[in-house]
This record gives sequence, structure tokens and C-alpha cells, in this order.
Amino acid sequence: MLIKVFNDRAVLGQAAAEQAAEAIRRAIVERGHARIIAATAASQFEFLDALTTAPGIDWSKVEAFHLDEYIGLPVSHPGSFRRMLLEQLVQKTGITNYQLLEGDAADPGEAAQHAGQQLASIPADIAFLGIGENGHIAFNDPPADFETEEPYIIVNLDEACRQQQVGEAWFADISQVPKRAISMSARQILKAKEILAVVPGPRKAHAVKACFEGAVSPMAPASILRTHPNATVYLDKSSASLLGPALQNGLNRSSLTGELQVTVGP
Repeated sequence: MLIKVFNDRAVLGQAAAEQAAEAIRRAIVERGHARIIAATAASQFEFLDALTTAPGIDWSKVEAFHLDEYIGLPVSHPGSFRRMLLEQLVQKTGITNYQLLEGDAADPGEAAQHAGQQLASIPADIAFLGIGENGHIAFNDPPADFETEEPYIIVNLDEACRQQQVGEAWFADISQVPKRAISMSARQILKAKEILAVVPGPRKAHAVKACFEGAVSPMAPASILRTHPNATVYLDKSSASLLGPALQNGLNRSSLTGELQVTVGP
């Protein structure tokens, strides 16, 4: 796994978008289409804005899946990840082939199973992720299930995860945040050929430290990214601020881009 650290989230978002765009263009050239998994959250705004304006992508040849959705929340709610996917990606690019998780379906388990069948049929070329303040990827809160092979699972959201949504102003208070969600499983995320995690901001610093300095553990869900052969984590200086000397000393300055980068293993 490669960690890259940038001065601010705008530069981070642009650099991550360039890598993502290249992966999409390459997949289209090689196979005629690209399959992506898209994260939708406040931390992804700069990245998605840069990606949707990247040149040379034929979005009509891109199929998009998203990571997670609250159970019982309508798509009209500002905190709905379906709504964010539509506003931040689909409407900006004109993607016509996209799969939405219907968290407000009469049977969320059936909705998850249907989406999972579509997702598991062909490996994704690249998955875009964020990392939560509690270290989650998608809605795999600690202790995350690292064993299930189900593409999507029904999960209970912990208090830290729900409080984060209040902190990001999607909900007025924690009582309004749903307690369950449909989430892509950790093992399904790892099946993507390439993973790109965009993790800016000081509120993510503790999770970054726990996931990339401690053991690979379900208690630090994003730590599992260290087992993937082609994962890149994009940080800014604030989200990387608590990384200890062992990682800080391993960061090598690139003469071309000015970012700092270090490779981290399991």
C-alpha cells in the first residue's frame, strides 16, 4: 500500500483524480468499458469535482457502483449517499449505467442481494474510498467483518460513525441518524483491481494513525487496505499529522510532484 501526503485537500483531490482518471481511461482502452466503485461523502468533494472534469474519459463506457446507504433513508434526504452519488458523479458526467443501493426498499436485504449479484459478476477496475473517523471503510465499523464473502451486508452503525454524520451537518442530531445501513463488505472492496482512498482533514488523523501504524485488525477496519497489492491512500498534512517517526522518516519527497510518499505493508 502506498501513502501519499499533500499540503492541502485541493491539491490532494486533483492528484487523486489524475490517478483515478488514468485507471478509467486504461480500462476503457483495454476492455472497452470501466467499472468503478464510488465513495460519496464530504471528504470526497474536491476529488470528485476534479475527476468529473478530467479530460479524455468516455463516461458512456463507465459503470458505477457505490459503497453504502442508510436503511430507511429516502433518496431525497441530504444525507443520502444515493443522492450524493447522483449529484456529485452521475449528473456531472452523464453516466447512464449505475447501480444504486435502495436503502429504503421494503426489503433492504433483498436490495443488497440484488446489487451484490450485479457487483460480483465482474471485478471492479478501481474503487474510490474514504476512511471514517472510527477507521471504517464503507460502513464496516469496528469490529469489521473481515471474513464474509457477501458483496453487500446489512450492518449496525456504531455511535462514533453516527456522530460523524452529525458533525458533517447531514443530520441535526444523532437521533436522526439511521442505526443500520447496507455496506459493501471489506473483502468485496479488496476484490477491486485498484483501490484509491481519499482521506483529508484533521478529524481523520486518529483513524489514519490507528489503521496504518497498528496491526491489521477488524478494530481498525481500513488497516485491511495494507493487504491489497495496488492500494493508494491520499492524505493531507492534517490527516497525516499523528503518524509517528517510523512512517514520517520513510516519507520520500518526489522531485516531480512535491508530494511525500511511503510504502506500508501488512
